Amino acid sequence: MIASPVATLTGKSGFVPGHQVTLLQNGEAFFPAIEQAFDRARLEIYLVTYIYADDSTGRRIAVALKRAVLRGVRVYVVIDGYGASDLPEPLRDQMRKDGIELRIFRPGISPWTLRRKRLRRMHRKIVVVDREIAFVGGINIVDDRAATRETSPRYDYAVAIKGPLVEAVRNSTVQLWSLVAGRGGRHRVGRTAELSVSTFCEGSMRAAFLLRDNFRHRRDIESAYLQAISQAQTEIILAQAYFFPGFKFRHALINAAQRGVKVVLLLQGKLENFIEHHARRAIYGNLLDAGVEIHEYQRSYLHAKVGVIDGHWATVGSSNIDPFSLLLSYEANLVVDDTVFGAALTESLTVSITSDSQQILRSNWEQQSLAIRFVNWLCYGLLRLMTEISGYDSENSRTHDLTDFKDP
Repeated sequence: MIASPVATLTGKSGFVPGHQVTLLQNGEAFFPAIEQAFDRARLEIYLVTYIYADDSTGRRIAVALKRAVLRGVRVYVVIDGYGASDLPEPLRDQMRKDGIELRIFRPGISPWTLRRKRLRRMHRKIVVVDREIAFVGGINIVDDRAATRETSPRYDYAVAIKGPLVEAVRNSTVQLWSLVAGRGGRHRVGRTAELSVSTFCEGSMRAAFLLRDNFRHRRDIESAYLQAISQAQTEIILAQAYFFPGFKFRHALINAAQRGVKVVLLLQGKLENFIEHHARRAIYGNLLDAGVEIHEYQRSYLHAKVGVIDGHWATVGSSNIDPFSLLLSYEANLVVDDTVFGAALTESLTVSITSDSQQILRSNWEQQSLAIRFVNWLCYGLLRLMTEISGYDSENSRTHDLTDFKDP
């Protein structure tokens, strides 16, 4: 078994036993699951999301939250000021009028500035209900068909978790809420003291909850990936919406492939972000030379941020493998050390790789025109420059900008 990758919210012992973790693929599984949890809520609901859209899904979830409020449940919602910038004021006002306590993480940042403050976003997707169940993943509150105008839904994952770690997920969310609300970490939620802490065993799975922030958990997610990759013996499968790894991460994958580990990448096939799309393709050559398999998802837009290593170490969360997720944004991933869960995620990914993706072959890659190669490397340079301009020193910066949490 792969050892605990990092000291996390679970403590230095790493994985915590006694969990039941359920894999949820796409919004068609995720939204009914959280809606059912909302309808069972007795005292409190926390919802944290990067995007909250004014569409059928956003309104459906708002109505479910309103139902909970009418039963006396306290509801706390945090959205990102950039990711949810399209959420209209009338819907925000209606949610507040309905009794939903809504806060915005860092609103009002100009889209034209490359200052670190603009790039440091609240990218987590978390739901916690009554200290009994938590949801962690990459799925925003948005209709995953209408948002992309695709006939197939956006490809994404989340997990539902029951067991001791629910309290760690809740604590991180309460802290985020308190900071955004400007309460200096103190958070009063009325009757929630009546809730019992979910420390009992719900199942047999071991899990760890990983955060990325600019305080104590700046490298937890990246370090977890790197250690698991370095210890891999048979297979690594990563599905990533945005894949632009740094030197250390890229060489960890290359070294694994060169020592005989099967390394498979499932990446975005459709053009969603021009610069990222071509910058990512600039590094394909080195990966293919090392024997890494690359598949591009074609059925719809890929939004997943998941991985499985050696069939038992698996992670599902909000963090992409790119500088903005690993070095700047506020992210959250769940890591599960369990062969049953690992097999379920492996099977799901394998279906998508074999049925819905196109493999990038080295022979075909070498036949690219000089014009395409030039565009790829130009975008690679631009994306690297954007990372530098953002002002982030990945090795030495320790600046903790509390203005991230001001709410107007």
